[in-house]
Amino acid sequence: MEIMEIIKAIILGLVEGLTEFAPVSSTGHMIIVDDMWLKSADFLGRYPANTFKIVIQLGSIFAVVVVFWRRFVDLLGLNQFIRGKVNNTIQRLKLSQVIVGLIPAGIFGLLLEDFIDEHLFSTETVLIGLLLGAVLMIIADKYASSVPNTTTVDQITYRQALSVGVIQCFSLWPGFSRSGATISGGVLMGMSHRAAADFTFIMAVPIMAGASGISLIKNWQYFSVDALPFFIAGFISAFIFALVSIKFFLKLIDRVKLLPFAVYRIVLVVIIYFLFF
Repeated sequence: MEIMEIIKAIILGLVEGLTEFAPVSSTGHMIIVDDMWLKSADFLGRYPANTFKIVIQLGSIFAVVVVFWRRFVDLLGLNQFIRGKVNNTIQRLKLSQVIVGLIPAGIFGLLLEDFIDEHLFSTETVLIGLLLGAVLMIIADKYASSVPNTTTVDQITYRQALSVGVIQCFSLWPGFSRSGATISGGVLMGMSHRAAADFTFIMAVPIMAGASGISLIKNWQYFSVDALPFFIAGFISAFIFALVSIKFFLKLIDRVKLLPFAVYRIVLVVIIYFLFF
C-alpha cells in the first residue's frame, strides 16, 4: 500500500465529507471529480471507484448519527433505557413523520433508478442540476417567512413532512442536491432554515444507509484485505470532514441562509462549463 494511495483516499473522503450535507450536491461533485479526474488519470488504480464511493458515503452517514444520536434514540423509542422515565407530553419529532418524508423520493427512486443510472450520471447533467437547484434555493430565501411558524424540528407537521418529501424528489436528478431541495422545501413550507436543516439531516440517515447497504451487498466481492487500508482511510476522512461540515453548517444556516450556497453553485457551473466545454 503506497502512501499516495492513502492520500488519494483522504482527498476523496474530504470531497465527500465537505459536500454531502451542504446544499451543494456531493453526488454532483463526485461525478465531476470522477469525469475530470478519476477516469482520465486512472486515479484509483486497482480500486473500484463505485465501491470506494459507498465506503466514504457510509463515513458521512456515521457523522450524522454521531451529531444527532440523541434524536435517533428518541425516534427509535430507546430513550427510556438511557434516560429513565421520559415525559411523553412534550412534543417531539416522530419516526412516522420521518417515514412520511421519505416515501415520495423512495417511490420515484425505485421507479426511475435505471433511467437515472443510464442517462443522468454525467458532468453535463450535473451542471443542469446544480443550476436548477440554485434557482430553487434563491426562490426559497426570497419567499421565506420573516417569522417562520416552525422554528424547531419538533414542531414539524405531517403536511410539512410530506411536502418536503415531494420536493426531495427533485434531488433524484444528480447535482440538484438532496439537502438543497429539502431545506428549500422546508423553508417554503414555513420552517426556519435550522429546523429544515435538522429534518434534512435526520431523513438522510435511513435513505442513505439503505441505498449504501444495497450497493455494499452488490459490491462485496471487491473488498479485500489489500484494499482495506485504502477504504479505511477514505471512511475516516469522510467521517471527520462530514462531522466538521455538519456542525459548522448548522451553526451558520439561520444566519447566512441558502443564498451563498446558491451563488457558489452558479459560479461552479460557469467555471466547469468554460474549462471543459
